[in-house]
Amino acid sequence: MKARKTYLRGKSVFIVSLIVVGVTILTVYLTGIHYHRSVTTNFYWSLGIIAFSLFSFLTYGLFKGVGIKDNFPSLQEAKDSVDFIPSVGDNSWVTEIPVPEVENPILSVLVWIGMTILIIILLVFMEFIFWVSIFLLLAMLYWLYFRALRLVFSISRKTIGDFGNSVIYALGYTLLYTGWIFGIVYLAEVLR
Repeated sequence: MKARKTYLRGKSVFIVSLIVVGVTILTVYLTGIHYHRSVTTNFYWSLGIIAFSLFSFLTYGLFKGVGIKDNFPSLQEAKDSVDFIPSVGDNSWVTEIPVPEVENPILSVLVWIGMTILIIILLVFMEFIFWVSIFLLLAMLYWLYFRALRLVFSISRKTIGDFGNSVIYALGYTLLYTGWIFGIVYLAEVLR
């Protein structure tokens, strides 16, 4: 009797990834409290922990023959909810804010209060745009991450039950997915 293929849900994988990132941040912070490590060294530590976690996850998944099921909601719904934000090329929504010059002290204070309220409203609007941008960036990263893992686990038919092959493929993909970041940090440090 043939064993059924195990499927992981995309949302679960993403949540586990966020937990790994959180644990990485805590580990690097807690191990570096009493040491004055450079930002680059902390980055190497963080990326090393993430690479090890990815390698372990890929090795296990390839050995067990895991697949990933697409169960996250369509991003079309999220896109439809933020369509009111004007496009970059359309400058019709930008208006000049007139700043009146007032010589009357009482009127000057009222204008100052009005401008403060206007600036607060604009800051709230900018914060909203910032959070929508963060949400869309996370959604894009999630989609890319999900597609990358589906690509890796598509070869699990070849590696199921073969630990050596699983380790080789997992090591290759881990180097592919994290090695370029190590390279960029190293080059930035050398060229500085």
